[in-house]
Amino acid sequence: MSEPTAPLDILHSTPDNPAPQNFTAGYFTGHRGTRLRYALFRSPQSPATGTMVIVPGRNESIEKYFETIRDLNARGLWVATYDLRGQGGSDRLGKIARKGHVRRFSDYERDLELFLVQVVLPDARLPFFLLGHSTGGLIALATAPRLSNRISRIVLSAPYIALTGQAFSENTIRAISRSLSWTGLGGLGLGKDQSERPFEGNPLTSDPDRYRRNADILTARPDLSIGPPTARWLHETLSAARRVTSQAHLTRITIPTLVLAPVLDGIVPYAAQEELSRNFRAGQLITVSGGRHELLQERDIYRAQALAAIEAFMPGLDGGLDLSETAA
Repeated sequence: MSEPTAPLDILHSTPDNPAPQNFTAGYFTGHRGTRLRYALFRSPQSPATGTMVIVPGRNESIEKYFETIRDLNARGLWVATYDLRGQGGSDRLGKIARKGHVRRFSDYERDLELFLVQVVLPDARLPFFLLGHSTGGLIALATAPRLSNRISRIVLSAPYIALTGQAFSENTIRAISRSLSWTGLGGLGLGKDQSERPFEGNPLTSDPDRYRRNADILTARPDLSIGPPTARWLHETLSAARRVTSQAHLTRITIPTLVLAPVLDGIVPYAAQEELSRNFRAGQLITVSGGRHELLQERDIYRAQALAAIEAFMPGLDGGLDLSETAA
């Protein structure tokens, strides 16, 4: 069940990050009754060329995608997106609101399927495409075998299928998070709160302006952010990553899929994304040399490559985005 509400009461603009025009926002009921915030942005172009469903990454909110939503709307695409459970404007999952937690990874999968049923299928325009970034890419990969009759094409931006750049190796993190989860301590936070991480040396983007803009969103609305992931979140997501990259799972995905892999990704190793594409018969790899983890928040020289690849991959979008005035 979805509950449209007065849009201005749901989404939050900042001076350099205004909300796109012509949208509906509200809440829908996710798995096990969790209340999740969503928005549907309509393109001024008629007829529409389809709808892009955006599944965001960890510690992201709808507001972070306003710029990308405007770009997609300009090409005739409606955009439907929502905040993952436990973050953004959606229900939190424990007494401490800032914990980055999930009980079961399958909850994310059911939420996506319910979003398609409750919001996208009745209210948006065909055909439907799916864009998943990082954790959203992992959710898209996990759910993809069940989406063949609903989603025409999938784009994975730096999908979270492995982990790098941490204080400990991925195998050590797997072992620690598994042990804590199995002994009833899965709610413990692991790692540092990096919500105020400085721009210098960050693994997300080389664009200082977009980095500052995203930081300003959370300064204005600190309730949209979360802290470090819990042991349970790490255990569930790393277990899902191992499962969805298996040959058995990948052969069940028949939807044409584009993998956008930034070479300088400091969160998900590029080698893992390349390996995924080699084993993925429905997948096609596009390498973005010089790009960091958040390609859609990157400098224009890298962001334009990602957007052009997305547009070229989607049927019916001739010519791609015109970013010639901004691309460096």
